Amino acid sequence: MDYSKYDKPEVGRGCTFGVNEVGEPSAKEARGCFRLHEEPWLEEYPDNFPTDIFEVRFKNTRRSFYQNVNNLQLEVGDIVAVEASPGHDIGIISLSGDMVARQMKRLGFNPQNGEFKKIYRKARPYDIEKWQEAIALEHETMIRSRQIAADMGLDMKIGDVEYQGDKIKAIFYYIADGRVDFRELIKVFAEQFHIRIEMKQIGARQEAGRIGGIGACGRELCCASWVSSFSSVTTGAARVQDLSLNPLKLAGQCSKLKCCLTYEYDVYADARRSMPRLREPLQAIDGEYFLVKSDILAHTMTFSTSKESMSNLVTIPVSRVREILAVNRNGGKVESILGEDYEPQVEEPTYRTEEDSITRFDKAKKRKKKKNRGARPQEEQGNEPKGEKSEKPEKSENVQKPKSHNGNNDQNKPKEQGGENRQSNSEGGEENRNQRRNRHNRHHNRHNNKPKE
Repeated sequence: MDYSKYDKPEVGRGCTFGVNEVGEPSAKEARGCFRLHEEPWLEEYPDNFPTDIFEVRFKNTRRSFYQNVNNLQLEVGDIVAVEASPGHDIGIISLSGDMVARQMKRLGFNPQNGEFKKIYRKARPYDIEKWQEAIALEHETMIRSRQIAADMGLDMKIGDVEYQGDKIKAIFYYIADGRVDFRELIKVFAEQFHIRIEMKQIGARQEAGRIGGIGACGRELCCASWVSSFSSVTTGAARVQDLSLNPLKLAGQCSKLKCCLTYEYDVYADARRSMPRLREPLQAIDGEYFLVKSDILAHTMTFSTSKESMSNLVTIPVSRVREILAVNRNGGKVESILGEDYEPQVEEPTYRTEEDSITRFDKAKKRKKKKNRGARPQEEQGNEPKGEKSEKPEKSENVQKPKSHNGNNDQNKPKEQGGENRQSNSEGGEENRNQRRNRHNRHHNRHNNKPKE
């Protein structure tokens, strides 16, 4: 079979569809599609108890156990047709051998009446073709079912639809805060889609895992990558780990407490048992010391000389705290809470030079502006090309000029004037000279034309 020309993986089912050499539809398992794959940690070890029970997975987190009654040669990743009620369904084998028994024990799975459902055969091209047709109807059915539920005024949200492999049954996954009476809704769905209806309620965690996303840690959500079964998370896990009870930091994208709060809970719980419980302050000759905080993993405790403020903080190991408690219970006081063998620890810098500091960009250095009274504005200086001097003359302030011969003060006049000013002054001077010349000529003519006595 040539798997080189396959479509992208079917999200939620962990497989890809394609065409084999004969031209018939076929399917192939695709690992890494959401949380549907398993890591074969025990693959190298032989099966001690060969069994005919296999784990078969379907869409999202739905899995079940089936019996190989026909003694088929099955391996992990094979696509098989299994028994359903009614009809048959198509799934992918996910576990075999000893791992099936361990998985059943972990989940507490018990077959009804001591009988397992059957694996009919490996999926044929006809089964895969019909399976593809059923998958193509899921999105349209989900949109239409949401509209019907909204028109009926039901307080619920239909998050996903899963068709059975033979297209005669569909599972509607919905989210609701309380109980919902959907008996009338099932009748409408059956008339609208002409299939058998099964309603299944899921929680906010399952919905977040189905949608997917990126968590606060910068990685893909655990519920969308590898977590398939969810356990209850309480605020006690945050208290044991000395985390701040801030809802914004402890809640995930599903508005529930983060699943990762339970990852290190057992380690902190075991380490916390060796920490002494202090109900009273430590007694020393120089005063009382009140507990401020405890570092569980480092096995140290920090004390303060004031009950209401964090002043004169002293950090000592748990072994020293036990010694002080033993002395205080006998009615005595220690000379110093630090002890004789205490050596102050000098914190070494995490970087040698300022260039290696990761906080060197936190405080931006303010640029000092040079006060140059005769400097031009920055906009004009930025537009001036480098290497060329400005043609405009520099201006000087508060420079007094000597008075002219006619007694006028030229202090407010500019030192140099542009071409336009010089041209206007020259034209005005010529007009004044012409007027004086004409006035002189008229006066001279009037004097000459005066009659003699």
